[in-house]
Amino acid sequence: MARVTIELYGIARRRAGRESLALEAATLRDALLALETASPPLAGEILVDGAPAPHWRVSLDGTRFLEDGAEVLPDGARLLLLSSLAGG
Repeated sequence: MARVTIELYGIARRRAGRESLALEAATLRDALLALETASPPLAGEILVDGAPAPHWRVSLDGTRFLEDGAEVLPDGARLLLLSSLAGG
């Protein structure tokens, strides 16, 4: 398990009522499922069963976008959840 921080932007931040969430997760899917559980208002339109909904993207440390839910996360990773419609 890696300790990761998920940073929220735009609508996701407003709906969750927080800027970020620190959690433990082995994979991207694990991290997004934990985020859905911790912030139920994100479920449905922003996150769907541990994956970003259409038009939502997850970036690893701001360097590349992650597509594969099975991707193993490094300890200390910073995940950015943002809408691709907002220039993400």
